[in-house]
Amino acid sequence: TKKIIKILKKKKLVSVRNPELTTVKDNKALWNIPKTRRLGYRNLHKINRYSIFLRSDLVLKLKSKPNKTIGKLPLVKKMTKNKSFCSLIVGNHQDILFEKYAKDFKKNQPQTIMSITKMFVNLFTGELITKGLIDLNKKVSYYLPKIGSGYANAKIQDVLNMNIINSYTEDYTKSYSSSFLHEPVGGWRLPKNLKNHLSQEEYLNTIKKSKNKSLINNSEYAFYKSANTDVVGLIIEKVSGRTLRDWVLSAVEAAGFEDGLYIASDRYGMPWMSGGGCLITRDFLRMGLLFARKGKGVGNRKIGSASFLDQTVKNVGPKYMNLSENKYLYYSNSTMVSGNMIGHSGYGGQFLAVNLKTGNVAAFFSVLETKSATKESYKVDMINMLIDIVNTKY
Repeated sequence: TKKIIKILKKKKLVSVRNPELTTVKDNKALWNIPKTRRLGYRNLHKINRYSIFLRSDLVLKLKSKPNKTIGKLPLVKKMTKNKSFCSLIVGNHQDILFEKYAKDFKKNQPQTIMSITKMFVNLFTGELITKGLIDLNKKVSYYLPKIGSGYANAKIQDVLNMNIINSYTEDYTKSYSSSFLHEPVGGWRLPKNLKNHLSQEEYLNTIKKSKNKSLINNSEYAFYKSANTDVVGLIIEKVSGRTLRDWVLSAVEAAGFEDGLYIASDRYGMPWMSGGGCLITRDFLRMGLLFARKGKGVGNRKIGSASFLDQTVKNVGPKYMNLSENKYLYYSNSTMVSGNMIGHSGYGGQFLAVNLKTGNVAAFFSVLETKSATKESYKVDMINMLIDIVNTKY
C-alpha cells in the first residue's frame, strides 16, 4: 500500500488549457476564428466559461400570418441567399409576418446576439431616470467613486451615447483591441495567467483616459466602446440596489421568451450587458416586440420607460455609420437609431430593428466568416434591408 501511495504521489495529473477558449490565431479564441465561427456562434452559450440561463414563467404566444411581399424585396432575396445567412424573422404584435432559416440552422437553435444585448440597458436606465435615481448629466464618478480616469469625468449621457474618448479601443480589424482583451472577464477566452480572476467592476476600474487627452469627443461620430455599457450596468446596480441579474430576469419575464436568455457573466455572476446574450430566433423577435410595445410585457408587467424610448429616437447622439447619401445610423442611449427605427447591431452579422410607429420588428442572424468578422458593405445592406422592412405598413 505504501508503494502505491508513493507511485501516485510521483504521478502528476495531466491537464491542458481548454482548447475552445484558448487563443489560437489572430489573437482570437478557437470558437471565433473564421473556419469555426459559424459553429462557435451557435454554441457560445455552452462555450463561455461563466453564464446564466433565465426563463420566463409566461410565454408570449405567436402565430404565423405570412406576408408575401417581404420575401420579394430585393435586399431580402440577396441577404437570405448569402452564405452567411442563418435566419430572418419579421413580426408585429403577436403575428409572425415572415420567417426563414438557412438549411443548417434550426428554429430552436440559440445564437449569440452579441452587442444587441446592450439594448436591455436602455430599458433599465429609462426606468431609473423615471424614478429619479439616475441623472444623465452627472459624471460617472458621482455614482462610481472608484472608477478609473477613463470614465470618472464623463457624463453618463455621453457614456450611453458612445460619445467619449479614452484608452479602451474596439476596432475588430485590430487583433489586440481592448474589446478582445476584455474577453477573459466574461469567460469568452482564457486569461494568460489562469490565476487572474478580475471581476467586471475591477476590470472597468483599470480603464484610463488617453494620454494628454480629455474624455470629450469633439467629432460628429461615435467612438464605439463596449466597456461603456458595462460601466452603465455598474451604475444601474449601485443606484437601484438590485443585481443586474434581477434586472435581466425582469426583462426576460416581460418579453415572455419561450426558450430563455442565455447570458455570459463575469466569474462572480454579473451579467455581461455589453454583448453576452444568446437567443433562439423567435425569442429574438420577442425581444424586439418588447421594445415595440415600449416596455409593456406579458402578464401586465412593465419595464423601461416609454418616454425615454421616445427621447432616444428624437434626441439622437453622434453618427455611428453612413447607410446611404444623407442617411445615417446614430448611437443613442445604448441603441442605434435611424428615423423611427431603434435597434442594434451585433458583432459578426446580427441586427435587431424595431419601428416604434409601425410596431414592426425584424431580427436577423448571420455569421460573417471574414478574418475580422466584419464587412462594411454587408453591414450596410443588412441594416438597410431591416429598416425598409420595419418602416413598411403591412
